[in-house]
Amino acid sequence: MPIPDFVAQLRRSVGHNLLWLPSVTAVVVDETGRILLNRRTDTGLWSAISGILEPGEQPAAGIVREVFEETGVRVVPEYVSSVYAEPPLVHSNRDRSQYLNVTFRCRPVGGEAKVNDDESTDVAWFSPVELPALNTATHLLIEHALSDSTDCRFVRPGGE
Repeated sequence: MPIPDFVAQLRRSVGHNLLWLPSVTAVVVDETGRILLNRRTDTGLWSAISGILEPGEQPAAGIVREVFEETGVRVVPEYVSSVYAEPPLVHSNRDRSQYLNVTFRCRPVGGEAKVNDDESTDVAWFSPVELPALNTATHLLIEHALSDSTDCRFVRPGGE
């Protein structure tokens, strides 16, 4: 996946040292209850739509941008379903990152689900009872967003 220009610029200063970055995730649910997922180019896994915020970008605006860029679907964020710090990770190029993630439940308002950039190899709608293989964190983000409560969760999926 391409590295955003502002992150590349930071990396020139900090090298592979840990960067703390704001990120957003969308659990997009259509009128029939299906969930929009993409198969990520970097991992090959199905996932909820996510991305890094641009400097100064509001989280809700960022998730609208990310969903459209990656899937061609236009969304309206309905509410924040979780906020959490992901564990630090090491990317394949040895860059270390840690993400503060804000997850939104969103509803689609237009567009057509398709691969819309180079960050996805596939995009599709899935029934909640027929989801493809997902990592534990993604399952929990979806569970939070689909719960009857609009209360935000303030813990990392699968952690404290």
